[in-house]
Amino acid sequence: MKSNGFIIALFGAILLAYLAPTALSNFPLEIIIDIGIGLIFFFYGLKLSPADLKLGFLNYPSHILIQLTTFVLFPLLTFLFIPVFEGGIQSDLWLAIFFLGVLPSTVSSSVVMVAIAKGNLPTAIFNASISGLIGILVTPLWLSLFLMKTGEFAILEIITKLLLQIVFPLLIGLMLQRFLGNLARKNSRILSLFDKSVIILIVYSSFSNSFNSNLLESIKVMDLVKISIIIVLLFFAVYGVTGYVCKLLGFNLRDTITVRFAGTKKSLVHGSVMAKIIFGSSASLGLLLLPIMLYHILQLLLVAVFAERYRKHWIKKGELE
Repeated sequence: MKSNGFIIALFGAILLAYLAPTALSNFPLEIIIDIGIGLIFFFYGLKLSPADLKLGFLNYPSHILIQLTTFVLFPLLTFLFIPVFEGGIQSDLWLAIFFLGVLPSTVSSSVVMVAIAKGNLPTAIFNASISGLIGILVTPLWLSLFLMKTGEFAILEIITKLLLQIVFPLLIGLMLQRFLGNLARKNSRILSLFDKSVIILIVYSSFSNSFNSNLLESIKVMDLVKISIIIVLLFFAVYGVTGYVCKLLGFNLRDTITVRFAGTKKSLVHGSVMAKIIFGSSASLGLLLLPIMLYHILQLLLVAVFAERYRKHWIKKGELE
């Protein structure tokens, strides 16, 4: 698993935030992060392949099912866990789970896993690409159902910020793709390291604020156990439901693999970026990122196992034929 270093770095950032929450106070961290966010999506625009998007466009039954799973089924499943938290929908812990549920799917890891499992790669690329764009509108709309009452959730202002910091750089990247696209794709590994560095900075900044405010001291070991169990249940519930629906609709195995992998994935990149843009430097930001960080690790491990099983299935099938 090549993401092991990134996972270790994430927990290292949390440890540093706990031991030295003011270590980077002399740097304009907020400005650096804002610029980094813009560059992430600028480079993403450069790397997007119009040919791949066009190839996967026509498989609309899979697209509809994947997006419904990501933005409807997953959020609704989080409602089942409201009674588990004291305070119900007023609980910060449940809100953190709900935030995980309303996030878009991943981009790179989803496509990579589908490729390993020999699923429908053009469909995976198309859905991974549009999921983040749909999430710019859908994620804050979902959150507004529970946060609008606080008077601190100005949805139009938030969507405007998301458009400026995500869509605008993305569009510039797309416009410059004919000049710089090949260069960006050739250096995708370096650009991926840049993306991860920005996410690590966001995690450090978020948890520093949370530790400074003593917010995370209120989280008990049982709360962490509870969150861990819930994210495991969410993963297998979505994986099971999507498999069942694909069978009912008569999807072939390649499309089924793509739907299950894309539907269960949640993006740590979009989660970190959206949390930063929507909630700013709020002390609760570290808490909001905790479930998505744990889920990120879980989905990498489990989907890697399933991808390998599917790969062996194709190898066996090829030998039989």
